[in-house]
Amino acid sequence: PPPAEKMKLGSAAAMSLFLSLAGRRCARTASAFVPSLTRAAFGPSASASASASAASSRVVASDNLAASTRLGMSTAAPEKAEAKAGDEEEAGGGGPPELPTNENDDGLLRLRHTSAHVMAMAVQQAFPEAQVTIGPWIDNGFYYDFYFPDTTDPETGDVVPGRKLTDQDLKKIKKNMDKIISKDYPILREEVTREEAKKMIEDIGEPFKLEILDSIKTEPITIYKIGEEWWDLCAGPHVESTGKLPKKAIQLRSVAGAYWRGDENREMLQRIYATAWHDAGQLKQYKKMLEEAKKRDHRMLGKKLDLFSIQEDAGGGLVFWHPKGSVIRTEIEDFWKDTHRENGYDLVYSPHIANLELWKTSGHNDFYRDGMFQAMDVENEEYQIKPMNCPFHCLMYKDDMRSYRDLPIRWAELGTVYRYERSGTLHGLMRVRGFTQDDAHIFCLPDQLEDEIVGVLDMFETILSRFGFDKYDIMLSTRPDKSVGSDDIWDKSTNALTAALKTKGWDYTVDDGGGAFYGPKIDLKIKDAIGRTWQCSTVQCDFNLPDRFDLEYVTKEGTRERPIMLHRAIFGSVERFFGILVENTAGDFPLWLAPTQLRLLPVTDSVKDFCLDVKRKAARLGLRVEVDRGAERLAKQIRNAEQQRVPIMAVVGEKEVETGTLAVRSRKEGDLGSFEIDELLGELTRCVEYAEEMTVMGKKEVKEEEKSE
Repeated sequence: PPPAEKMKLGSAAAMSLFLSLAGRRCARTASAFVPSLTRAAFGPSASASASASAASSRVVASDNLAASTRLGMSTAAPEKAEAKAGDEEEAGGGGPPELPTNENDDGLLRLRHTSAHVMAMAVQQAFPEAQVTIGPWIDNGFYYDFYFPDTTDPETGDVVPGRKLTDQDLKKIKKNMDKIISKDYPILREEVTREEAKKMIEDIGEPFKLEILDSIKTEPITIYKIGEEWWDLCAGPHVESTGKLPKKAIQLRSVAGAYWRGDENREMLQRIYATAWHDAGQLKQYKKMLEEAKKRDHRMLGKKLDLFSIQEDAGGGLVFWHPKGSVIRTEIEDFWKDTHRENGYDLVYSPHIANLELWKTSGHNDFYRDGMFQAMDVENEEYQIKPMNCPFHCLMYKDDMRSYRDLPIRWAELGTVYRYERSGTLHGLMRVRGFTQDDAHIFCLPDQLEDEIVGVLDMFETILSRFGFDKYDIMLSTRPDKSVGSDDIWDKSTNALTAALKTKGWDYTVDDGGGAFYGPKIDLKIKDAIGRTWQCSTVQCDFNLPDRFDLEYVTKEGTRERPIMLHRAIFGSVERFFGILVENTAGDFPLWLAPTQLRLLPVTDSVKDFCLDVKRKAARLGLRVEVDRGAERLAKQIRNAEQQRVPIMAVVGEKEVETGTLAVRSRKEGDLGSFEIDELLGELTRCVEYAEEMTVMGKKEVKEEEKSE
């Protein structure tokens, strides 16, 4: 095509080119990726159009184009991806069923726990020198840590370095596992004394097990046996026999390094990660989810969309927010602040460092020292960069004598904290050293507690649903064996949490004894577009800090009592939530969050002044509008806007300047027709305010041949 500045395109010709360029690419990818993007769509209208378009994704290229443009298909997958048989049926039926979790499927948890034991037995069959350490279940499977000591060659006497596990080794281990499963060994639970357990461990030469035994404070000691072939210290639970394990639903995935007890001065272990499911179909579904997760990796999209970076020259785990990422973060924080003000919270700010004595008073220096950076010397006093915000809010509460009439007090802060994380644990935005907690603390009376918790749960729902998260896994964690506070206050607080969940009508599971030592809590995990769960929100009662800081209020009777303190976070951390949001949307943000909401694509240089006037007018309304530089051909401008996930685009030619209109196209809805400028900006403003996608149709241009008819 000729250079853009030489083209004389009206809106009809420009939009025709627009459609053809988008169509060639979108048609190839639409049918393959409708299912996952249907789940990712924001709002009921988007979901409805997604499911409808998914059902017709096999028809013809033009139908594929319609479906894909409504959902922004062109950005969800590589261009060469092809649909597999059955994908369309999954899409039409709303996608595959959700995978079970350890929390909602006790059988799956048992299966994974037993699989870990079988894997450990298989490893020691293949490599008798291997020493076992720990092997817990995790969210999507299990792992086991092994130590491979140096050995001595019996012929030469030379020292042979400890084995480094390879992919071939994993295949050998899996074959051994299959044999163990086929033999259907019974899983036997046995109780022994501490002395008996110690002798059993010494007899097989497992020094790590001795350390584990020392850490077990309860008696009797329980062990689980695989027949009479193998055993380990374990509290259970397990399946009845190895034959209950599905061979084809277990996969050994990778090997990683891990220090024993997380101490870099201790032995380096080799950790085998594995996954296990009820059947091969679930394993296949899980592997598909992993493939989709790779395409949505927030680290890759963050670079591609120029949202953020981790500058190693400045240090690992420290986030640099680029202009586009900063726009999104600002929108997130502004909505968070507005919602808190509407719900009776006061916003506060606190320092980034404090005297070390504060952290001794709070207990962080005793119980959280490993997660804190080293203190710094300031005029012969030690100061600590803050790992948490809570002690600051306690000091602010204590700054004045509070009356029962003052309560509840609700303080919220977007407070940046700093945690010491080893370099090997850092991961994009998900695990960093400096991050902003969306922290809030509520100080209330005992009889206010239930209402305050209901209010917190309401805010969870209001804020998370704004970002497209409306499916949750909820856990109520109760009093552990070691705790502070009276029986009465624990009972009242646990009852208040339970009653609040019932008021909301939310299903939840109970983690008996899983609460913090200072109080019971509710944790909420959100489910993303591809079925993964992420821990985000929490509300926790705290009976510890009010005691440590001697917090009081004056009662009606004039006596002094301790307030109940609630810790509460919704995002958990802004950085981590942003990473989750990027992966949930695949970088295709809804209109209200998009860093650029409208991009104007000038056909010629002569229309640029018109475009800049539109941009200035939009900016006064709070809209984010960009004008393409126009240095590229129109085809390239369109392609760039598509790749950068711009939700609304408008091709501007000489005819648009003459008529004062714009030919508008939505990534999700396709061609929207022609709009007068004020009409378009007004509709965009409305959509942004209500977090909606633009679906209103403008005027359709009538072609000359249609007029003559």
